[in-house]
Amino acid sequence: MTSPELLSLQAITRHYQVGSEGVRALDGVSFEVRRGEWVAVVGQSGSGKSTLMNILGCLDTPTSGTYAIRGQDVRGLADDALADLRNREIGFVFQTFQLLPRSTALANVELPLVYRGVPRRERRERAESALRSVGLEDRMHHRPNELSGGQRQRVAMARALVGEPSLLLADEPTGNLDSATGEEIFRLLEGLHARGHTIVLVTHEPRLAARCPRAIRLMDGRIVADGAGREVALLGVTPAALA
Repeated sequence: MTSPELLSLQAITRHYQVGSEGVRALDGVSFEVRRGEWVAVVGQSGSGKSTLMNILGCLDTPTSGTYAIRGQDVRGLADDALADLRNREIGFVFQTFQLLPRSTALANVELPLVYRGVPRRERRERAESALRSVGLEDRMHHRPNELSGGQRQRVAMARALVGEPSLLLADEPTGNLDSATGEEIFRLLEGLHARGHTIVLVTHEPRLAARCPRAIRLMDGRIVADGAGREVALLGVTPAALA
């Protein structure tokens, strides 16, 4: 029987050496994410969010502990194997969009499938379908500089989804957008979750974490709360911050 846990982290640490000083960016982090969950990772600057995101996305490896995706421990994997795991299992949505400026929206969305060696006709069809799923069927042949910030983020989300990943990892996806456009992107994430996608949202904004079904709060590299989104987001936060 398939395990309901998609991600499993056990006693994860990540230590750096900065000059003569050791930095414990993560210090014994353990949690699981089940298939179909939407989890916010929230915390202030320096809490360990970025380090945790890099480990979740297989962009970095822990100093100790175990991290498994669909039961496969990623520690010890060679660089090529990690790259293949990222391409097949994880869809990334970044704050800064990370689009190729000279390529159309369609070409940007096709890119993960190019790396997989998917035939041209199939990847074109899948990219078109992904763009339709985020409401950009009429902007497929526009380049990033011809799109609004919200449209560029939608392209980035389509690119993250085109490979049908197990996990959608969103790093501050509304951070470079105005409030109205940010709300559109958040509602799009809500729709994706309703359709069964597993989402981990990394954010410093309590008001966003409060709207997620579950939130994990980090402080000084440790988990200080893990539970219902609003309850975790409210810890030590004034009501005005959630307005």
